[in-house]
Amino acid sequence: RAREVARILKMPFYVLNFSKEFKKRIVDYFLKEYQAGKTPNPCVVCNKEIKFGLLLEKALALEAEMVATGHYVRIKGDKLLKGRDKNKDQSYFLWQLNQKQIKHILFPVGNYTKKEVRLLAEKFKLPTFETPESQEICFVQNTTNEFLSRYIKQKPGKIVDINGQVLGRHQGLAFYTIGQRKGLGLAGGPYWATKKDLKKNLLIVTKNEKNLYGKELTAKDVNWISGKSPKLPLKIKAKIR
Repeated sequence: RAREVARILKMPFYVLNFSKEFKKRIVDYFLKEYQAGKTPNPCVVCNKEIKFGLLLEKALALEAEMVATGHYVRIKGDKLLKGRDKNKDQSYFLWQLNQKQIKHILFPVGNYTKKEVRLLAEKFKLPTFETPESQEICFVQNTTNEFLSRYIKQKPGKIVDINGQVLGRHQGLAFYTIGQRKGLGLAGGPYWATKKDLKKNLLIVTKNEKNLYGKELTAKDVNWISGKSPKLPLKIKAKIR
């Protein structure tokens, strides 16, 4: 599709092969995090390491001035802003970027809605105007659990409630995410996965959704995109994902 769009727009088309680096930096990270009982977001790391890392380096070496992507996000000065289409905003996936990268990036669709972008693609007779949306992880062909089961050996164990009562069996802790409701395989629900005990290999669930909520959290690896950290303590709005 990219090649066809380039042909219509009379642009040179290059293919860069980053498959080895992608496997090492993205897929291996993805598997390692799941193995540690976490739920990673590989797109965040891919944006930093591949799209605005390796690709940007290569583009600058080819004497390109900017790299443009189709993220629904905007840049204003040294700030990264949400995309105009609130339902498609992707600023969250770019939180690891820095000023060195931002000064070489364009986000041409950030000021449009998805619908407007499709209409523009149709107007310019681009074959992508009807392309189905993809919201899955690009390297996972079927389901995440099917992908994980090919690479991670998991040990089944007990599912217990917050009082320790055994309710059923899990297939391996890597296959579950905190807050998960579907796919727990328990009768008499709904139940939510509230905690994973890696030492005892237990999946702890609750019937009370309020048990998922915490009163505080610890934010690690904070990245101030502007390059300057604000004066703390600071009152801010945060979105938990």
